[in-house]
Amino acid sequence: MTDETPAAAVPALNARERRVLGVLVEKQKTTPEYYPMTIAAIVTACNQKSNRDPVTNYDADDVEEILDCLRKRGAAVILEGSGRVPKWKHTLYDWLDLKGRAAEMAVLAELLLRGPQTEGDLRGRAGRMNEIPDLTALQTLLQYLSGRGLVVTLSPPGQRRGVVVTHGLYPPEELERIRSSHAHILTKQEETTVTRASSATISNEEVAALRAEIDALKATVASLSAEFHEFKAALGA
Repeated sequence: MTDETPAAAVPALNARERRVLGVLVEKQKTTPEYYPMTIAAIVTACNQKSNRDPVTNYDADDVEEILDCLRKRGAAVILEGSGRVPKWKHTLYDWLDLKGRAAEMAVLAELLLRGPQTEGDLRGRAGRMNEIPDLTALQTLLQYLSGRGLVVTLSPPGQRRGVVVTHGLYPPEELERIRSSHAHILTKQEETTVTRASSATISNEEVAALRAEIDALKATVASLSAEFHEFKAALGA
């Protein structure tokens, strides 16, 4: 598939499905010796406190139910063998048509695990799964994923620093809430910036006024000094 191929409809995943799929991709990349994964391993990985937002508290029944839903949707498969504990693996490379795009999958997995984040944070975090040389390389990956509808930019167009992105696999109503929430955060940040700028302007004006007063006082002192010397001269001192 080329970058110019029209994007297919992006599937919507609930929060539990996103967490499990993100975990499966992450562990496939970071600990391949333990992949595919047992339900117990997936539970532990879902609930770990690092590299997760939010932190969850799933149990085995929760994860089994999630996996069964993902299996029915074609996003995960179970591998069963005689006398062995069943293990699970994701099928996202096929399901999302990302065959051969390991770096893009790492980026997407990180967004599934944490949600919205800046490009700088995303590069560092996704880099533990797949090397991303620099921010320019990440932006190239994001551009491709964005064209596919798999990544959404939450920052205003034209913003260059601190650009925030997220994945595009939310149900529509949830994505709209995230957009609105982020727009509200941006508004607050802009208000703070304006307030600080205004404060800086007032401070500069006050400094200018004080300097003018000092200059006036210096002129007054100089004038009084001259008059004093004239007075002394007149007295013959």
